[in-house]
Amino acid sequence: MSRTLLTTSPGSQGSMGTKRPHALLQVNKDLEEKAVRRIDYTVLPIITMFYLLSFLDRANIGNARVAGLQKDLKLTDAQYQICVSILFVPYIVAELPSNLILRKIGPTILLPTLLTVSGIIVTLQGLVTNFIALASVRVLLGLVEGPIASCIVNYLSGFYTRKELSLRIALFFSTASLSGAFSGLLAAAIQNMDSIAGRPGWAWIFILEGLFTVFMGLAGFSLIPSTPRQSKFLTSEQKELIMVRLERDRPSIRPSDKFSAKELLRSIRSPHVILLVILLFMLGTTVFGLVLFLPSIVSELGFNRNKTQLLSVGPFAVGFFVILLSAYLSDHYQSRGITTALMATLAVSGYSMFLAASNEFTMYGALYLIVPGIYGMVPTSTGWLANNSEPYYRRATSLALGFITSNAGGILSTWSFPSKEGPKYRKTTIMNLIFTICIALGSLLNVAYLSWKNKSKARLGRREELLEKYKADEDSDLKAWMELGDEHPDFWYTL
Repeated sequence: MSRTLLTTSPGSQGSMGTKRPHALLQVNKDLEEKAVRRIDYTVLPIITMFYLLSFLDRANIGNARVAGLQKDLKLTDAQYQICVSILFVPYIVAELPSNLILRKIGPTILLPTLLTVSGIIVTLQGLVTNFIALASVRVLLGLVEGPIASCIVNYLSGFYTRKELSLRIALFFSTASLSGAFSGLLAAAIQNMDSIAGRPGWAWIFILEGLFTVFMGLAGFSLIPSTPRQSKFLTSEQKELIMVRLERDRPSIRPSDKFSAKELLRSIRSPHVILLVILLFMLGTTVFGLVLFLPSIVSELGFNRNKTQLLSVGPFAVGFFVILLSAYLSDHYQSRGITTALMATLAVSGYSMFLAASNEFTMYGALYLIVPGIYGMVPTSTGWLANNSEPYYRRATSLALGFITSNAGGILSTWSFPSKEGPKYRKTTIMNLIFTICIALGSLLNVAYLSWKNKSKARLGRREELLEKYKADEDSDLKAWMELGDEHPDFWYTL
């Protein structure tokens, strides 16, 4: 390793008290930026594609419905809603175990396996002929696809510092908005394959998208490194540099902690985690409502099948750019809570406009405020949860809990859009309006609480008080970080 890489100023120390290359950023700023960009170019694209496909495969049932799925399978509204909502039950069951075993199995095995199997199951959706078959396939899909999103966030937190994470989450989550736009365009084209090989157009939506997912899943086995040290695209200097900066940002990033039920309990008992988990339930309800029912809402405004698929593109396309803007501002100003509250306010204005609208064009226009506002909150809120939970298993638990409640919100959303109440869905719109107001206020409350926690840590004598019992232990710094995690006096909560 080059000496310039590890140049330090005399007496410089990292946050763990051991000698670390504290002058690294000043001496090798260019090297650091190149290393991070290398990760951006080699890890983010494949992870982004994974999330795009998993989200597309989860949500394409909405486009299939518009293309005739419900009519061809002779599904009642209740049966269709069961097929949509039943996916979230195994989703919820799989979240926590998958996050806890992610490190043990390794992302390079777990993530491609999940995506490959989910692609096979999506393909099978194109072969179903009745309600029982569709519901059964959806259960299997939820079981293997559920862990992907939370595992990706957990995975990326092992490559990027806390201040960088929100933008990277936005870069992969923005594909959820793209998937809404892309699925509309794709469905509009694929549904024209109606009757080819004896299959209806909606079946080809599942078959073609599922086969491509299988292909990408198989490619992932050779493209996804489990850690920066295992990357094929980083030099040895870059690997060391990435690990040094991660350890300086979060000393507990070192894989020295072992699974303990205490970390699960500490996560569950953390007020800021509890608050965000509740807010994510509300956010999940609104997100999945848009994902699964926006095409139906547009259809019920009076547009034909093809126009519905195409008109569904616009709000999601705008959402894509707002997600990136939201995350950029969040990272630039290191302000997760305020950014989330601003996005919630945008959604509130959209829901209010939709509720008050008297014609279909105004209602459709309101979607251009609702979708960007709702989608813009996801990377900032999930990044916020990941930022403020340490060490590894506490963070894994917090992320899993957040995704569990957001998927529980998905169950609620699937039963909130009975076709007889369309296109305005007054009761559901009022519920979503109340939820977004609560998210805005809850985000500000969390900012106030975390600010108080940071000030408490800075109180004179508080540091010595928290670290007192670790003084007699050998390697006391590491032990303190592993046990205290985000409660460590040198850990500052991201607001």
